[in-house]
Amino acid sequence: MAKIETKNIRNIALLGHGGSGKTSLAEAMLYITGETDRLGNTGAGNTVCDYDAEEAARKISISAALAPMMWKNVKINVIDTPGYLDFSGEVLQAMRVADSAVIVVDGKAGIEVGTELAWDYAVAAGLPRAFFINKFDDNEARFARVLDALHETFGKNVCPLTIPMVKDGVVVGAIDLIEETAHVFDANGRHSVEIIPEESQEAVAKFRDMLMEAVASTNEDLMMKYFEGEEITHMEAINAVHEGIIHGDIVPVFCGAATKLWGVWTMLDKITESFPRHTAKKAEVLADGSDMEINPDGEPAIFVFKTVADPFVGKMSFFKVMNGNVKRDLMLRNNTTGDTEKLAHIYVMKGKKQTEVDELACGDIGMVAKLNNTNTNDTLTWNKDFSYSKIEYPTPYLVKVMIPVSKGDEGKISQSISKMAEEDYTIRFENDAETKQLLIYGLGDMHLSVLSSRLKSRFGLNVRFDTPKLAYREKITKSVDVEGKHKKQNGGSGQYGHVKMRFAPGEGEGLTFTVSVVGGTVPKNFNPAVEKGIQDSMSKGAYGYPLVCLAADLYDGSYHAVDSDELSFKTAASLAYKKALEIAGPVLLEPVGDLFITVPESLVGDVMGDLNKRRGSVMGMEPATKKGYTVVQATAPKAELMEYPIILRAMTQGRGSFEFTVTGYDTVPANLTAKIVAENKAE
Repeated sequence: MAKIETKNIRNIALLGHGGSGKTSLAEAMLYITGETDRLGNTGAGNTVCDYDAEEAARKISISAALAPMMWKNVKINVIDTPGYLDFSGEVLQAMRVADSAVIVVDGKAGIEVGTELAWDYAVAAGLPRAFFINKFDDNEARFARVLDALHETFGKNVCPLTIPMVKDGVVVGAIDLIEETAHVFDANGRHSVEIIPEESQEAVAKFRDMLMEAVASTNEDLMMKYFEGEEITHMEAINAVHEGIIHGDIVPVFCGAATKLWGVWTMLDKITESFPRHTAKKAEVLADGSDMEINPDGEPAIFVFKTVADPFVGKMSFFKVMNGNVKRDLMLRNNTTGDTEKLAHIYVMKGKKQTEVDELACGDIGMVAKLNNTNTNDTLTWNKDFSYSKIEYPTPYLVKVMIPVSKGDEGKISQSISKMAEEDYTIRFENDAETKQLLIYGLGDMHLSVLSSRLKSRFGLNVRFDTPKLAYREKITKSVDVEGKHKKQNGGSGQYGHVKMRFAPGEGEGLTFTVSVVGGTVPKNFNPAVEKGIQDSMSKGAYGYPLVCLAADLYDGSYHAVDSDELSFKTAASLAYKKALEIAGPVLLEPVGDLFITVPESLVGDVMGDLNKRRGSVMGMEPATKKGYTVVQATAPKAELMEYPIILRAMTQGRGSFEFTVTGYDTVPANLTAKIVAENKAE
């Protein structure tokens, strides 16, 4: 395959709500451009982009997939992304290497949560945006209603480039408002270009005026012509749309029916003519926040944006050529690890199909296998030490205990999860030394379900999930005086230790030990043994959890000149500790933390009401950086937030997000203490 020049490369991310038709649109584009000889169908599980077994089984996209194609001598790298929130990490990977975003909207459902989130992703990434209103052949689809909603929600620079052509109440084609031509489709997806019929002229005039208003806003000369009633020429409109898309001044709207191939030709044409290439932004942002100019003829540099742990191929590193050209057998330095890596074989990926190439130009996207010391977010360069800005992934908060079904699998579970974590940066796992549990964190139930299925299919590992135990603590609430005496005589040398101690709530987290003995009733050399006896005993309080915040003062006691030793005084201190627990008002402590919830203003009341049910305390509110959103600041116990990612998503239809950090411990209400202790004893 010949190298494609940078000026002829377009990198497009397909975004949108789950089920809006992103994968179907990618399939239509592949079929029309001749990259496939049959039109894949998501329902049949035979699409190019949803090639993973889990995707075929669930009939949804789980991973971002590449679908390169050629159209009019331009290479279009389509990146099909998942629409479900559990897989937002894959969307962020696509955002990092795309040069523009096409947001697919269901013509029947209109703007959905996924539409809004897709817009936010693209805005955050600084990408030019376009909309594709899909399924416009559906009798219940209403193009004008959806377009008006897009215009109102996302701004006046949203304008149509194509609109449906309706004949006798049925959509039969699409009208290109720039070219002022009609594309009429037949049942097989073939289309012919015709003159716009008289009955569509009114709609064309209305929507073309909306387009021309957006075109005029791109520069002052056109704005003057528009307001003075002068005609904006065809070439002026084309150039304005081109520049407007690149700079974000115009957000074009296309329409079509992906499963029937309708409307896809026109969008492909506009992508090749007007969508930006890699060098349009002139510079790339580095990890330190500075900019570095892009030079297609400069030294080679690549950014690894995705890793796949393939059980057959090995580690697959997906990369974008950020600068210069890369060739097969090129040696590059990983600026994260310092290791030198060899790009022995370079591939372009179409779904799961690999095609080896000799080189890739600046802006192109490829894959290289078996870079063992390279991971996602790494920068590889020729001889310069810098790193491109990294993908920032959402923090996973849904936590479960991961338990191997077969006892023989304990040994390989950590190794298998480590490989999956190389691929998916939105999962996190840890061995909790205190509860002796392997904890797995994800973005949602479906996320963890897919992880479980992949562990089984790739590594033969069967796991199940359960609710984690919490690391509770205890403390005492009263000051008490107790004594502990250990006396043992079995003939010969005996054992004798006797202490009188005062236990009280302490200031620090651990043990504060003091000695106020007078008169030598307990020799100084036994003081460390007394302290050690208490410290060892604190691992278990009255309810079976570690005791914290304890002050202990040794103020009296006695000893035997022959029988007293360190072990005896250690045992005596432990006995005193146990007596103190019975009368010092022990209470259970639970982890609590700071909670920051970002939600639409209209849902603040619902969130606050739910927090009250979860024993949370609202500390304040402030406007969020996103318009129309509020940040609710609260404190809450961790026990009440174990399922909060799912609950908040349901409560806000996916619009809400939160951050939580454990900051300390607080007393568990008495009515809950009995329940927790009973469950702990049962286990």
